[in-house]
Amino acid sequence: MLALLPRRGVSVAPTMRNAAKIAVIVPAFNEERLIRRTLSGMPPWVDAIIVVDDASQDQTRHQVAKVTDRRVQLVVHERNLGVGAAIATGYRRALRESMDVMVVMAGDNQMDPDDLGLVVGPILDKQADYVKGNRFVHPEVRRMPWLRRLGGRYLSALTRLTTGLPVHDAQCGYTALGRSMLERLPLESLWPSFGYPNDLLALLAGAGAKVAEVPVRPVYAEERSGIRAWHVLTITRVILSRWFAARRRSSLHRNVNVRALVINPVETCGDSEPRQA
Repeated sequence: MLALLPRRGVSVAPTMRNAAKIAVIVPAFNEERLIRRTLSGMPPWVDAIIVVDDASQDQTRHQVAKVTDRRVQLVVHERNLGVGAAIATGYRRALRESMDVMVVMAGDNQMDPDDLGLVVGPILDKQADYVKGNRFVHPEVRRMPWLRRLGGRYLSALTRLTTGLPVHDAQCGYTALGRSMLERLPLESLWPSFGYPNDLLALLAGAGAKVAEVPVRPVYAEERSGIRAWHVLTITRVILSRWFAARRRSSLHRNVNVRALVINPVETCGDSEPRQA
């Protein structure tokens, strides 16, 4: 993993540096109050904004329809599948649109658009395949509720242990992913609900991805988080399930290699040269 922590205040205009096409994926569920504010803050150098409404029960999709920005595309799930599934839907749409970098920004206005350039920078500079925001290294980290900080640090430590990636804010959903790495990931197996960031990191570790973290500002104001304390237990199960599955596959692979050696043993007869059995 790369440890990239750029200085705050760096101005980045990606489309001024190369011709990469950048999409922002916005998963949304019952975000009628804040979705338009989220979309209005997108920088002009973003090429596409893909909103995935995960079967909201409020007016989210109607609020999106009022946005006049032609970059905005709306995809609607007919039934609620979970935030991870919504992001996977957005990834697939971005691939079909021939995007090069896929950023995820939640629809609850908890992610500062001024940090977007820092998030995509390491991918455009070919220093990383996947970039995560890290709220814990930002000067305003104490704006985060203390229980959220405690749970985040615990889940980050567990993710580091099980993936080998030294991530320090595993639950931060402000991310960027390069096209070449995305095309290698089995999106169909991504955990569909809370816990998807940890599961995605496990998939990336298995694919040998270069992962970087950059500081992002934690935003907590009018938004209401859907995360609950008991979700920590669910996410722990997701992390451990993926870890045990990877260990089983590794063990099976080793056993297959051992059997292959046994099937083709080499015998020696006295002082003669080895011969095939």
